[in-house]
Amino acid sequence: MARYLVGDLQGCHAALRALLLRLDFSPSRDTLLCAGDLVSRGEDSLATLRLLRDFGSSADSVLGNHDLHLLMILDGQRRAASKDRLDTLLAAPDRDELASWLRQRPMLLDLPDDRAVLVHAGIPPCWSLADARRLARELESALRDDDHRQLLAAMMGDTPELWQETLQGYERLRVITNYLVRMRLCTAAGRLEFRHKLGETDDMPAGFAPWFRWPHADWEERRIFFGHWSTLVDGTGYSDVVALDTGCVWGGALSAYDLERDEIIAQACQPGGWPVA
Repeated sequence: MARYLVGDLQGCHAALRALLLRLDFSPSRDTLLCAGDLVSRGEDSLATLRLLRDFGSSADSVLGNHDLHLLMILDGQRRAASKDRLDTLLAAPDRDELASWLRQRPMLLDLPDDRAVLVHAGIPPCWSLADARRLARELESALRDDDHRQLLAAMMGDTPELWQETLQGYERLRVITNYLVRMRLCTAAGRLEFRHKLGETDDMPAGFAPWFRWPHADWEERRIFFGHWSTLVDGTGYSDVVALDTGCVWGGALSAYDLERDEIIAQACQPGGWPVA
């Protein structure tokens, strides 16, 4: 039985199908765990969600910022942009069922047997791994609650920029969200910066660095797998911090990490997320 961790899909259904063929993936035998951003900008977000949902317990995913964006659109909190390419999904008869399935997905997947953790954006240096687990569960509970619509209306925004345990209400949930699904750069204390979206370049804002460059309080000898940062083309430079988003929708590749063999299998893609034959 193989267990694969897959980078950001962004609605690239054809690329996902091609990758699954390369992996010889069988839902009766194998497990597929995705790094979030399942939808948006690829050629078929609807088919992507349906495929993963229909895999049942053989597939799961953490939530990414594009997934939360979709939930807000479906709830009437935001309007879809043309670049999102979500029209077919928004008109689908099972859209509400898919939204419910998506809202039940975790913010963090802990894989103790593999000594690994999967998250969309990362874990800030101001959190231990125990903190990340606890706060991810807190946000998941709020998203699954009957009052989740109020959270969807308030969860996105650039403030607070820094975690404090004393934060309460939607400010607390918003900064948890930002660490887990939007973070790229932060200070050693965990203060966030959202404008820089390129790779590690010389124009890095003063005092900020990629979150994985700072010493962390406690990772419990876990490998951290994450998506979200497709321009991080040279990886992280650390064997225990693995970047999975290799820019499928931008003409890069859709990558899967085989936990058993400790190797990456990549499906090359054209711009738009179509697989290269």
